Amino acid sequence: MTTAGQSTTNLPEGDVVGILLAQHARIRELFEHVKSAEGEHKQQTFDELRALLAAHETAEEMVVRPVTVKAAAAGVADARNKEESEATHVLAELEKLGAADPKFDQMFAEFQKAVDSHATAEETQEFPAIAEKCEEKDRVRMGKALLAAEAVAPTHPHPSTAGSPAAQWAVGPVASVVDRVRDAVKGVLG
Repeated sequence: MTTAGQSTTNLPEGDVVGILLAQHARIRELFEHVKSAEGEHKQQTFDELRALLAAHETAEEMVVRPVTVKAAAAGVADARNKEESEATHVLAELEKLGAADPKFDQMFAEFQKAVDSHATAEETQEFPAIAEKCEEKDRVRMGKALLAAEAVAPTHPHPSTAGSPAAQWAVGPVASVVDRVRDAVKGVLG
């Protein structure tokens, strides 16, 4: 996968653009796995995708969007935040339904198209601007910040904070603790 004609192999270790492109590839892979899985495995794979998307989008809003405003334009950042907000609402609905619900597959297919469109917009509008206008050392620093944000980000969708970097900073850490406790208890109880 490339951005601005650059493959991830040409990016320095820890470059935020390379990290995000690799995560986009993993997200696309998980979408395909959910579509082909059945039963409990389908739910488990969806849960993995849900947690990755929740952390990924939170970290993008906290670390990448403020830079996008300067590197690309406020309109580009606003459009991506709006898409993420909409996606978070759908992800929350999918989580409530559960993979066994008859409505899940159709909603999931529509969600996949929206997420792929969003990722493509990031890859063609946002990431090239960051790669072009930010120095390598700054992109590596952003990569470290992105990974740190993901490590403490919520693992479930929180529509009330989605699309707002300020809300992510204010509410995200508390939501993350609640999510991680919920995940741990669910893991023990099954």
